Amino acid sequence: MLQRIQTVYLILTFVITGVLLFFIPLWSLNGGKPFYFMQDQVYTVLLGLSTMLTIISIISYKKRQNQFVMNRLNIILNLILLGLFVYRSLNLSGETATAVSEKGIGMFLPIVAIVLLVLANKAIKKDEDLVKSVDRLR
Repeated sequence: MLQRIQTVYLILTFVITGVLLFFIPLWSLNGGKPFYFMQDQVYTVLLGLSTMLTIISIISYKKRQNQFVMNRLNIILNLILLGLFVYRSLNLSGETATAVSEKGIGMFLPIVAIVLLVLANKAIKKDEDLVKSVDRLR
């Protein structure tokens, strides 16, 4: 059923990973030119995989165990992506006294996606426990 709370969490995750990162820069380099994730192929592939896992997880609402596993994989992908963002931002070249790079809010969107995926997994686990308890009564 698409009206469950985990679907809402997954749709919000899709909006964060699939839509918002197109518009929010990850950081700005010294010249004031913003850096978007599309400028690096590794980020594009990882975010594409994360977005596709989210869509597949939304569609497979009848298979709660598969949905749970896909969300865990998505959490791992977002953790890898967050690690790459932090590594890249710490190694930005061109830091001088006059021109300093600025970190954007786009770097922290994978953290929000991870939190939403954890909440979705909790809701899926709650549904699974409810179904098992009803089956026990029969």
